[in-house]
Amino acid sequence: MRFTWKGQRRCETLPYPQTPKGLKAAADLRANVTSQIKHGILDEQRYAELFPNSSYAAHSATPLFGEYAQEWLNSREVVAGTRKNYRISLNLYWMPTLATLPIDSITSMMLRKVVGNTDWKSPGVKRSAIQRLKTLFATAVKDGLINRNPVDSIELPSRAKKVIDPFTVAEADAVIAHLYRTLTSSMRIYAAYFEFAFYTGMRPSEIAALRWEAVDQDKRLVDVCRIVADYQIEERTKTKDARQVMLNSRALHAIAEAEKVACQRNRQSRRKHPQSAFVFPPTKNFEFIQQASVTDKHFQAALGELNIRARRQYNCRHTYATMCLMAGMNPAFIANQLGHSVQMLLSTYARWINSSTDWSEIGKLESKLIGTKSVQTETVPL
Repeated sequence: MRFTWKGQRRCETLPYPQTPKGLKAAADLRANVTSQIKHGILDEQRYAELFPNSSYAAHSATPLFGEYAQEWLNSREVVAGTRKNYRISLNLYWMPTLATLPIDSITSMMLRKVVGNTDWKSPGVKRSAIQRLKTLFATAVKDGLINRNPVDSIELPSRAKKVIDPFTVAEADAVIAHLYRTLTSSMRIYAAYFEFAFYTGMRPSEIAALRWEAVDQDKRLVDVCRIVADYQIEERTKTKDARQVMLNSRALHAIAEAEKVACQRNRQSRRKHPQSAFVFPPTKNFEFIQQASVTDKHFQAALGELNIRARRQYNCRHTYATMCLMAGMNPAFIANQLGHSVQMLLSTYARWINSSTDWSEIGKLESKLIGTKSVQTETVPL
């Protein structure tokens, strides 16, 4: 009996006698097989039941999607946070439908059905889930398990544009002053934290992981080489490249205030605070700030009391970047301080680069054209 399954021509020998009854049994079996293929329900298990003596089944070594995905994830050299994100995405969106299917039986049409039937939280979540699946299947292609990546033809949602919403300098200074004015004792560490955030542009995860050993006040430098991720200290940055950040006077003031808080904590006798290795330790329970909510409650309270439009505290970083650009600082220097590429800096903050120079650029155009016949008003003799 001959038929095509999964793009391959199959030929199976049946144990029926060459009699009218045997031929009818063979015809019925072929009709059953072609029907299952047509409706997409023929899998390796059913195939083995229909053809128990099949040479194809005997030599099939194609792993199931679930097995392959687990082995693939275990073999990846990625940080714990990235591995966790991949595992959650696979388990939540792809495993329920694909886990028991041989990896070479999964088609683009199957994946489109999964995508179409999933209630995605956002276009960004959908995009990430599809991209992660595409990476998995790309490895399967390299391993020779499949000939083509079935995710290649799945359309990705457009990448969501990040909202850049910095504070003005006046707003930033008002928030900092308010925090210093209203927070007392060891709580002042959060005022110092936000002054440092506004005037270094470091990522919140980098500030939370900053140790005193990485601060050189004499040279006015900090070494940015670790972050907080998933409640733990990781000896890396987001971009995996360590860098040095130069400290301006406001950042140095924040460091000095953090030192005062540390000294005060150490003098307290009722609560014996051990000397913290971190510049901005939280006031309770933990050695370092493990999540943004610890600082955000003070930040949002300050915005509310000052009648400043609510924004994420990550915009402290955007504020520093835009302040530097509007001050006319070298984009390459700013990018290095932020841990960006120059291209990323220019694409992210183009609006602020242009806004301060638009009229001067028009001025350049006019200065080049003044006096030429294209713009000069000529006096025509009567």
